[in-house]
Amino acid sequence: MSSVQERLKSLGIELPPVAIPAAAYAPFARTGNLVFLSGHIAKKDGKPWVGQLGRDTDTATGRQAARAIAIELMGTLSAAVGGDLSKVVRIVKVMSLVNSTPEYTEQHLVTNGCSELLGEVFGEAGKHARSAFGVAQIPMGACVEIEMIAEVRD
Repeated sequence: MSSVQERLKSLGIELPPVAIPAAAYAPFARTGNLVFLSGHIAKKDGKPWVGQLGRDTDTATGRQAARAIAIELMGTLSAAVGGDLSKVVRIVKVMSLVNSTPEYTEQHLVTNGCSELLGEVFGEAGKHARSAFGVAQIPMGACVEIEMIAEVRD
């Protein structure tokens, strides 16, 4: 089985550095063998990926935004484990907030953009519990925000 780094390379993914928090919080917090990653908003060209699902953004675009967030989350997780993603035992939980109209009901399909990429990169260890919610708004008007919990080893 190929390593996480090899899978990222084969997918053409280069992990970004940890983003500077936009408010009073840390990008991640570790307790024991769990790493809690703060919510990451969707970004496009370095700026918030703005939109509301069901109004001006479709499900396919939302999936792309969620996939982009997965890459950001993996960059933050990499920093949390000193750059060695082989220390990730498993992705435990993903929680996704989708900026959507009250009528929109495909939040779960949007979130698949993140979940599927985590599965591709981490294999069996990428299978996780998950929640996907529709919300009235996300900071800076972003279309999607996702947080994650991972189990790691020293």
